Amino acid sequence: MKEILEKQRLFFNSNQTKDLNYRIEQLQRLKTLLLSNQNRLNEAIYTDFGKSPFETFTNEFGLVFLDIDEACSKLKKWAKRKRVRTNWVNFPAKSYIIPEPLGVSLIIGAWNYPYQLSLAPAIAAIAAGNTVILKPSELPSNTSKILAELINNSFDPAFFQVVEGGIDETTALLEERFDKIFFTGSSNVGRIVYQAAAKHLTPVTLELGGKSPAIFTEGAKLKMGIKRLIWAKFLNSGQTCIAPDYVLLPKSMKDEFLRLAKEEIEQTSYSIENGNYIQIINDRNLERLKRLIDPKKVYSGGEILEKKRIIQPTLMHNVTFDDSIMQEEIFGPILPVLTYDSLDEAISEIKKREKPLSCYVFTNDSSLKNKLLHELSFGGGAVNEAIMHISNSRLPFGGVGQSGMGSYHGEAGFRTFSHYKSILEKATWFETKLKYSPYSEGKIKWIKRLMGVK
Repeated sequence: MKEILEKQRLFFNSNQTKDLNYRIEQLQRLKTLLLSNQNRLNEAIYTDFGKSPFETFTNEFGLVFLDIDEACSKLKKWAKRKRVRTNWVNFPAKSYIIPEPLGVSLIIGAWNYPYQLSLAPAIAAIAAGNTVILKPSELPSNTSKILAELINNSFDPAFFQVVEGGIDETTALLEERFDKIFFTGSSNVGRIVYQAAAKHLTPVTLELGGKSPAIFTEGAKLKMGIKRLIWAKFLNSGQTCIAPDYVLLPKSMKDEFLRLAKEEIEQTSYSIENGNYIQIINDRNLERLKRLIDPKKVYSGGEILEKKRIIQPTLMHNVTFDDSIMQEEIFGPILPVLTYDSLDEAISEIKKREKPLSCYVFTNDSSLKNKLLHELSFGGGAVNEAIMHISNSRLPFGGVGQSGMGSYHGEAGFRTFSHYKSILEKATWFETKLKYSPYSEGKIKWIKRLMGVK
């Protein structure tokens, strides 16, 4: 670990990554590498999850390619020094801000979208001019292996290197001093990463999770809302950090919601064979999810194929905030449906808990929409839609509170891996005597006048 880190620090200090054309060349090389190995990459993720080529492209590489293309086309604009106004106190001078890379970055990817959640922050780091050490999750071992093989054989390790391994290797990496750490994963591991970074005062971006609510109000277009909600919930078999974790809706809408949701699931016909469903990542998570299903509260689904690590899409009803399924992020294909008597009651229950990564509001009432968006704190979300806000790179993506800190995607990613250096450049043809001693009443009056102080 020390050797890799030292090589990258020496390479960064050579200033080569500060060349914008070099950054663009590396991003284009990455895109070419991924495109030319699509079949192998698809085979690896299918072996790990049973994920189809269609969903691998739409959920993983489609977003990665968009990130690369946007960075290549907009990098010179993002990296350009920005002039800002200079106040009278500093006349005559000009002021500007210079974006500069932070240095050697460590990116720790997540297992649920092993390509996208590893490569997207790496793209942002490269665009900003950093070197990258990427530690993909070891749980989907085939995707980790092929990422390491392709990247380590195609890039200078002093610039971009993949380090495989589990807890021991991650711990060893975290003992070293980086200039930036970017972590995607659980809140518990996020705390460990944050504590390790604090020893070196390393800036950290944490992309975590939480129980993201989907809130329906009276008058919402139920059929369309359910179609979008069900797709978002059971995408990736619910193993999505911004998946709707539970539904809150008026009691009067419960029966119709459950009926329509069950119909939507049946019509979609989720299965690995149909290319729209995947396995649970491992036996440990399968067992955890099994414990969350209360058979007495299952409305539909609930079947578990243990040997195949598959849980059929499951709707639960008559659920309360005291049930075990409401005590942790589900991260699986189980959707609890809760009801409320008043919207204020629903808001109060959400506020009692940690701030979620996402929130989805389904309503046709502008006043209720504005009330929910104003009163609830969450990382990001959507109105009459779910998950799709992640596909707009102009929307910074990140959490708040226990659901994370910092954001990325598009220019926000460039900013996350950059330091904005402020410069005051003073002319030499004139200098006022006001700031120099000897001091006088007259000088202080002029200073106050220039500052607008009465």
